[in-house]
This record gives sequence, C-alpha cells and structure tokens, in this order.
Amino acid sequence: MYLLTRLFVYLYLCIGFRDRSRWGYSHPQCLDYKPPFQPQQPLVFCKEYSKFGCCDLQKDEEIRIRFYTIMENFDHSGYVTCSRYIHSILCQECSPYAAHLYDAEDANTPMRILPGLCGNYCADYWHRCRYTMSLLLEDLGVLHQYKGCQVNKVTLQVCVMYVLSPELNANLGFVRENPKGCLELCLQEVANGLRNPVAMIHADDGTHRFFVAEQLGYVWVYLPNGSRIDRPFLNLTHAVLTSPWAGDERGFLCIALHPRKAYVYYSVSVNKEERIRISEFTLSPHDDNQLDHSSERTILEVTEPASNHNGGQLLFGHDGYLYIFIGDGGRAGDPFGKFGNSQNKSTLLGKALRVDVEDNDDAPPYSIPWDNPFLWEKETRPEIYAYGVRNMWRCSIDRGDPVTGGGRGRMFCGDVGQNKYEEVDIIVKGGNYGWRAKEGFSCYDRKLCQNSSLDDILPIFAYPHKLGKSVTGGYVYRGCEMPNLNGVYIFGDFMSGRLMSLKENVTTGEWKYNEICMGRDQICRFPKLINSFYKYIISFAEDEAGELYFLATGAPSATTRAGFIYKIVDPSRRAPPGKCSIKPLPVKIKGKLIPFRPKQQSQKHQQLSRRQQPLPQPPTLVEDKMRLGEKLETAGEGNQLLKKPRGRGRGTKRGRGLRAGSVRLVSTDGLPNRGRVEIFVRGQWGTVCDDLFTSKAGTVVCRQLGFKTALAVLKRAAFGEADGSVRILLDDVECEGQERSLLDCKRSRVGKHNCSHAEDVGVICG
Repeated sequence: MYLLTRLFVYLYLCIGFRDRSRWGYSHPQCLDYKPPFQPQQPLVFCKEYSKFGCCDLQKDEEIRIRFYTIMENFDHSGYVTCSRYIHSILCQECSPYAAHLYDAEDANTPMRILPGLCGNYCADYWHRCRYTMSLLLEDLGVLHQYKGCQVNKVTLQVCVMYVLSPELNANLGFVRENPKGCLELCLQEVANGLRNPVAMIHADDGTHRFFVAEQLGYVWVYLPNGSRIDRPFLNLTHAVLTSPWAGDERGFLCIALHPRKAYVYYSVSVNKEERIRISEFTLSPHDDNQLDHSSERTILEVTEPASNHNGGQLLFGHDGYLYIFIGDGGRAGDPFGKFGNSQNKSTLLGKALRVDVEDNDDAPPYSIPWDNPFLWEKETRPEIYAYGVRNMWRCSIDRGDPVTGGGRGRMFCGDVGQNKYEEVDIIVKGGNYGWRAKEGFSCYDRKLCQNSSLDDILPIFAYPHKLGKSVTGGYVYRGCEMPNLNGVYIFGDFMSGRLMSLKENVTTGEWKYNEICMGRDQICRFPKLINSFYKYIISFAEDEAGELYFLATGAPSATTRAGFIYKIVDPSRRAPPGKCSIKPLPVKIKGKLIPFRPKQQSQKHQQLSRRQQPLPQPPTLVEDKMRLGEKLETAGEGNQLLKKPRGRGRGTKRGRGLRAGSVRLVSTDGLPNRGRVEIFVRGQWGTVCDDLFTSKAGTVVCRQLGFKTALAVLKRAAFGEADGSVRILLDDVECEGQERSLLDCKRSRVGKHNCSHAEDVGVICG
C-alpha cells in the first residue's frame, strides 16, 4: 500500500502537459477565483511573484512559515538539495496561474492539494527529493487521503514548467487585447427587468445606494447587495410625456441629487405644447428613500419645436453649480432661424447651461453664477455656459487621477451627430462646439463653417457612421478595483452597440481610440461574470466607489421590460485584496426589498457578444437618428436572453377548441396589446417571420384580438425569440388589412420559410 501511495503521488504531481496549445487560451486566476494583482508591498519569500501574482505580504509570510517548518526536518545536505523544490512548489500558490495549477478554475469542484508539475521537472524532483513529499502532505494534513486513490481520475491542463516562460507572461497583467487590438473585458449583471433605464446615479452619502430612472417616469432605489426597494423613489408617470413607440426620445431623461433635494429633467405637455421641464423635489422627511411628491417646484421650462433632440443631462459640477444640457430643438440640420438654435445665444436650445440652486428656498428657483461667460453680453441668455451643441447625450465629470489629481473636473459629453459623424467633447466655459456649422471635424453648413468668427472647439474624438449612429457619452474610469483602466474614457453607441474607449497621451494631449469587446469564455470564466450584453446602450454610470456601469436594453421602448444594468470588469488584473473594500452605511428601509436574481447567469448564451453581432441596417423610416431608437424595425435585436415569455391573448391551454388562424401575442411585460405574433395552425402554435410583414398584416392580427388597429410592427424579434420547440409557421405574409386572419392573406404555404426566430415579428395594438 505504501508503494502504491507513493506511485500515486508521483503520478498526481507529474501528469504532463499534453496540449500546450490549450494553454494559450487560459487566463490568470487565483485560488479565490479572482484575477491576480500587484501586491501593495513587495513579497519577501516568493519574490518571483512580487510584480504580479496571487499573494499579498500576509500570504507570503504564511508560505514562508510553512517552508521553514518543513525544512526543520532536513540536515544541511538535504536542505541544499531540496529547498529550491519545496520553495518553488509552495510558491505556486502565488502564481497568477494558481487556479490552473491547482485545477481550481471551477469553484464548484475540488482543487488539487498540490500544484501539478511538468514531467521533466517532476521526475527530477522525484529522484532527488521524493522523501520530502510526505512532509509536504503531512504539513497539509492530507496524507491519508491518498491511500487507495484512483490515478485515472486525475486530470491536469497546465504545469509549472511554462508558468515562468517569457512567451506565456508577455503583457501579463495588462488589459488583454484580441488580435485586432480590441480590449477584452467582461461584465457583471447588476439589475434587470427595467423599462428603458435612462440614468443611474449614486447617493454620494456613504450608503452606496444607487438610483435608476426609467423613461416612463419611475426612479428606483437599489442597495449595494443588488436588492431593490419596492416603492419608487419618485413616480412622475402621470406627468411625463412619452409613448411606447420604439424611438420616442421624450420622457423622463435624467436626475441629479443635491443635499436633501433632487433635480429632474423630463418631457411634458402644457396646453398641447411640448416642453422640457427641470424640476426640484425635496427629500421626504419620513423616508430617505422617497422624495416628497408634493414638493415639486419648476426650475426651468423650455419649449420644444419638435419631439426629438431633447438633450437630457443634469449634473452638479465640482464648483457646486447645476449644469443642464439641452438639445437643439429637433428636426434635421437645426433649421430654426438664420443660423439655427445652437449658434443663437438668445435661446436656450442647443446649449450647456450653468445655474446656481444653492439657498433658493426663499428666493427665485436659481441665480446666475457671477462668472458665467455671457453674463454681460447683450441679447444673450445669461444661463449659457457653452453653445453650438446638437444633442448631447450623457455627460460626466472626471474625478481625477486618484494619486495626482490630474484631469479632475473635466466635463466629457457625447454629442449625437447628423448624417455622418458622432463626437466626444470636453466642455469648457464659453466654448462654441460648432453645430450646425460642423459635424465632428467635418463641415455641415459650409457657409457657417467658413465664417472666420466661428472659433469653435474641436472634439477630442469623432467617428463615422460605419461604427455607429448615436453616441452615448460615458465616464473616465477612476475606480479602485481595475488599476489598468485608470484614466480610460469608456463610452458607447446606442445603435451599433459598440463599446469604445479613449486614452489620453498626457504628453501630446492626443486621445488614442480602442474598441472594447467581450472576452472569450475562458477570459471571463470567473464567478458572476458574463461576456454578452443587449446592444442598445442607453447610458453609462459610476457608483460611489468610482466603478463603471452601463445601461442597455434589448427593445428600446419605454414600456418593455428588457433593460439591464451591467458592471464593467477587467479580468486581467485586480487591486490587492482588501484595498477596495467598502462598508456601506446602514439605510433605514420602509417597505419590502426585492432581491436581485440575475437572468444572464450562463456564458453559453445563444446571444452573441457585440463583436459577433452584425451591425444593424441603416435607417429608412426616420429622417434623423433618434436617441432612444432609430426605427421600429431595429428594435429589440437579441431579446433571446429574456426569460421565456408567457402567452397572452385568447388562446386556451394546449390550444383546445381553437380555430385555425387564431392568434395570440406573447410578451414579457404583462400587457395584452403587444407581443410576438403567434398563430395556431394544424393543432400547434407557431411564429410568423417579419419578411414582407407590414402594418396591414399587423392590423389583421389586432382586429382578431379585439383592437382597432396596429400602432406599430416590431421586427427582428423585438419581443423575444421563440425557443427551439416552437415552429415557424408563416413567412412572406402580405395582407390588404381586411382579411379575417393571416391565413387569408397572400403568403407561403404553412411551415415553408427561409428565416429564423431572430426574425419573429411583433405588434403593438391600439
């Protein structure tokens, strides 16, 4: 038995590295199932991992004590011969590849007791120092576990021999790039089931709560553990002007917090006139998680000549003033007046405003800061801080480098373009950002563009519409958990679903562009991490600790619960354990807590990561790209990640007693007038492809269900794809609008089609 045990131990350690190519796809990971890090202080014992690995100084000391405890059993010659082996084996716990060496990639399976060794190294160690193995195992208290073990159950993919090789460790600890230079990051799902989440802000009071606004007019409170309070922080749904149409830019657009107060930005109809309203609310005296709804006070209202380009950003600067970003008034090309609204300083449209709301309880709603740039200019609104903007969507203020403070206070904005370019700007006092004279770096109105008095500020970055058609401004990362991302500006595009980044060269002042893509499964193989997301990126956010998030949806409609919040994670390097720990202050909760349950738990989605998704087709129905959706047909691509919908409509269980041609709408939001179209034919329910499907066919469906007409036809599985058990029954459906059912329309024969469930059609009835 003793010989068998020794043989097993030898084989356990020495199972060779059989497929070196697989090692190239592995990723550094520690035994706590997290990425490695750079220790805050150099290691003393396992010095080879001082720059990057899985041990801090405390763990290094524990390993040192174990080493000397074992070596007390050696004479001088044994110490000289075997100490380097014992040192190397014990220090593998500090290797950045520790999880692979110990077979610990999966947190749900037992890890190896000792790290795996390559054949040559293991054979050398075995012949010289095999008598030390009992000391290693006895020290761990597991020697008895090896008696009678089955050798063929042991598997290993990696080994010590390659862990310190230059080839393997090239660029170790840096943000990983794919062969095309795309930064490979991962995500963590934070919230789901939201209806067009347009904004997320943190409380900034030590509680680490955050507040999420939906376009309909709800604002919800989330706690650091992910749970949500069941009562809304604010409910303005009775006043907010919006609609369920995918692409409606109106609605509740932003919220900013001030001590004991909140400021909100939303669309409203007053005497049939559309306006932007900025209002002030005070916190409820009885509940820190609710606003006093009766305390609303209008700070500012601006009439909107069109229903798009509403702007929608509020934020407080480091100077304590409130900044308000308003769009140019809508339509294409800023057609209002001689030069457009944006270049006209007598109007607030197309501007960045700055006002003072301090100490306004017994005074006017706001005052003008003494150093506003146009305070004394005739025929100019004194609130204006900067002008010449088109439709800035999502702005942020740089916290500054955590060590040097560099960059602190810079204001970044994404400005949605017209026909060709999207841009990112840094807003400065008195700046003219060029619209409508310029779009990005390019002239739009040549006469204005060539005017020598324009003196506009160029964007730090602009990109063409082949990359995306509606920029969503982001944040400069200044958090603690991901040191590699410090100083990187992360933003996205609403229409293409691209995540992008800019990194400043502090010497030249130039900004380097890198696309962000989702890491492959191996790279994101950490607990709770995923590598896919819904493509419509609505907004970005940071929490109180400075970690970054973005808000996205699979169906850009204010009434569809397809919205998610994702935390951005760099899997290549983390901060040392304990460095970023936070202790949120307690919060008194009135009401119930709704626990968070992630929907995107598996990385084996059918949903493709953004880098794998085809770009959407160019818009044809809307004259100008919209902030919350460019056209109905593009809504909801990728909804297969939603939970399986329940059928809505007139169908009975298992279709008993149904007539051929009966229809139902399958949806996730519980509303009976919208959903994926399913038809009952030959004893089964099936879906309908969106090929040739128009509003006339939608009207046939809606009239069958008791509605008057079809308000919208949504294509590309906007209401979610049916699963594989559901057949596609109809394709190429063309109706006149008066037919009794889709079976009476011109169509392919039942069951014949050339499409997939990604083309399931949906309708909204009214």
